[in-house]
Amino acid sequence: QVQLVESGGGLVPTGGSLRLSCAASGRTFSIHVVGWFRQAPGKEREFVTQINWWSGENTEYTDSVKGRFTVSRDNSKNTVYLQMNSLKPEDTAVYYCAAGFRYSRTSGDYTYWGQGTQVTVSS
Repeated sequence: QVQLVESGGGLVPTGGSLRLSCAASGRTFSIHVVGWFRQAPGKEREFVTQINWWSGENTEYTDSVKGRFTVSRDNSKNTVYLQMNSLKPEDTAVYYCAAGFRYSRTSGDYTYWGQGTQVTVSS
């Protein structure tokens, strides 16, 4: 009922920037929260940030990205962005956007997921 497509990943040097996009389609009126998660090989999927789909309120970030990453949504309310600045090799992971019906930092609480986009930060 909801489809999510991530884009914007790639290879970037340490200190560089990338902007990821999460485009939603389908029954987007049912979405309450959009979250970003990331997963590196051999590691657990990690919460990055979340945002209220309609209002843009209640943005929160995991401590490791505070001051460097910013989540936002455009005026059409169908795309969420993750602006990533001052990137570090530790940020290397597959980044996923997810949509759900309530705020949560737990991946299992999100209903719809994109396929992910690879972010690689070189030293």
